[in-house]
Amino acid sequence: MVKIYTRTGDSGETGLFGGGRVGKDALRVEAYGSVDELNASLGLVRAHGVSAEIEALLSRIQKELFDLGADLATPTDSSAREDSIKRMDAAATTALEAEIDRFEEGLEPLQTFILPGGCPAGAALHLSRTIARRAERRTVTLARTETISEPVVPYLNRLSDLLFVLARAVNAQANRSEEKWLP
Repeated sequence: MVKIYTRTGDSGETGLFGGGRVGKDALRVEAYGSVDELNASLGLVRAHGVSAEIEALLSRIQKELFDLGADLATPTDSSAREDSIKRMDAAATTALEAEIDRFEEGLEPLQTFILPGGCPAGAALHLSRTIARRAERRTVTLARTETISEPVVPYLNRLSDLLFVLARAVNAQANRSEEKWLP
């Protein structure tokens, strides 16, 4: 059995997919690390229990986030064979938009901001939304200095929107009212 530890990162560097080593605090590592954290947070949402429909959607998104993380971990000028990783494409973002529209149909329109919370799964989705926003910010910072796949930032942006809508939907399914923020 292969051991989980390799000791290759003990000097504060990590290997990128396709070769090359960078510091563990490199912008690229920050970006795909935030995507990994987002993926783990969606696993927490699923552990709280959601409808079969949302469970299947979150499972699909978690798989897409693995692809997105691999995309970010592989510089576009990498020596990795292009067929060895799946680059993000705009169709994934379009699919998220369709899900947003579908879930929003059953929700009351918002007239004010709401406080994150609700049932455990709804609150966890709100947390996942904020992690998605951080992953987006880290990726935008990376894109200012290195080339990344163009569909990555729009995907993360739309995903955070979807997670907000799903939090509202899960809370509605649990009959948990949304607490309005009133300044």
